[in-house]
Amino acid sequence: MPMRLSRRGRAARRAALAACVALSVLSVLTLASCASTPAEPVPFKSVPAERIVRQGYTQPGPGLVAVDVRRERSRDVIVRFRDALVYIDGERVTDLMNGEHVVFYLPPGIHRIGVSTQFDPVVELNFVVTADPRYTNRASVTFNDDHRIGLQRVAQ
Repeated sequence: MPMRLSRRGRAARRAALAACVALSVLSVLTLASCASTPAEPVPFKSVPAERIVRQGYTQPGPGLVAVDVRRERSRDVIVRFRDALVYIDGERVTDLMNGEHVVFYLPPGIHRIGVSTQFDPVVELNFVVTADPRYTNRASVTFNDDHRIGLQRVAQ
């Protein structure tokens, strides 16, 4: 025959249930804060000259078109401090940290712009460089929800 709980026993059971619910809510909120969300908009910083491995790509010249590659800001702690290596036509040129950008000067035509991290393979984009004002010469480096790097051409 089951025994009835005393008032203290019922109160203890209710308190334990309330603590369990509170812990569950706290866990859900903690995990939700890890989601990849864009940070507040602030101007992009230029990559310091000492981190540019191949200087020829960053010097303006006659007949060359400016191509802006930006690393979008993220609040996600997992990818925030991870550097993104940038390649032009298979050559490593520099790396981008959170919120940085670099301007390359390339001749018109098709170029391969690639990015990677120490955890991701190189992701390449065949990028048509043109002086035609109908097209943008801007690429964006982002990380998806699985913390994998991505690269895409973006509008102005």
